[in-house]
Amino acid sequence: MSHPAPTRTNQVSSTQPDNVRQHKWRLFRTNLDTYALLLPGLAFFLLFKYTPMYGIIIAFQDFNIFDGILGSKWVGFEQFQKLMRSEEFSQVFRNTLLISFYKIVLLFPIPIILALFLNEVAKMWFKRTVQTIIYLPHFLSWVIISGLFINILSPSGGLVNEAIAWFGGEKISFLINNEYFRSVVVFTAGWKEAGWNAIVFIAAIAGIDQDQYEAASIDGAGRITKMIHITLPGIAPTIVLMFILRIGHLLDAGTEQILTMYNPVVYETGDVIGTFVYRVGLGKMDYSFSTAVGLFNSVVGFLLIITGNLLSRKLVKRSIW
Repeated sequence: MSHPAPTRTNQVSSTQPDNVRQHKWRLFRTNLDTYALLLPGLAFFLLFKYTPMYGIIIAFQDFNIFDGILGSKWVGFEQFQKLMRSEEFSQVFRNTLLISFYKIVLLFPIPIILALFLNEVAKMWFKRTVQTIIYLPHFLSWVIISGLFINILSPSGGLVNEAIAWFGGEKISFLINNEYFRSVVVFTAGWKEAGWNAIVFIAAIAGIDQDQYEAASIDGAGRITKMIHITLPGIAPTIVLMFILRIGHLLDAGTEQILTMYNPVVYETGDVIGTFVYRVGLGKMDYSFSTAVGLFNSVVGFLLIITGNLLSRKLVKRSIW
């Protein structure tokens, strides 16, 4: 019994994967120099991001620095149980959430507002001058900024307290007062980063089709109307992207910033997960517990990004992936 000859459809389907592979290989060889430029970045992430993940094992051990990872006792989830029972960590976790929440609610809209209003400035020299001024704080380290604000807020000769005293008020020790410390943290973070974060939204605005503005002008729309109905919808995907990424860093309340500004007096309101890991890991040399805290922080951050992306896709029909 003779077999039927292969049809044209079968021949095409069998040769199509080979053609695709050949095309991809040809494309790779053509852009070999471009792919080579990826190697330094890939090496960086491999060496400094993925290789250190081996140290996560410490979170499941009673780690001893002299025995090393291979020689330390395996304790399973004991460090995480200790974490959940720790009253100190409960306070630290609460501080982290509160400071991050304040930064999102109060500081996230500021770069958007700055970008919107800078976009309306007609005189380029003035616009560039303002941009330069508000960008500059970003390039200062937190050590410098902390020292600057410690002097400005000092109860003995600080500019702010001198002004309070001049108006008849009582001087305030902002940096050793639990009532004011979080406000100082949020304000200084906004002062340093608001201008720099506005760059992303300014770039997004530059990508909006200018014909929309011209059509709106013909229809008699004013600046505010254009801002609300053209500019804001135009940068909405960027806003969503930045917001989802910010949610992923909800448990990152600014370790470097707080570490250079706080002291034991304000641990009650200023100690966050990052500073707690630093104090416990290096101060008390409890490496296993601090690693467990860091792993908890990373897992929660990952879940927050996933959740934020899903909610964004469902509610506003926009997402990262």
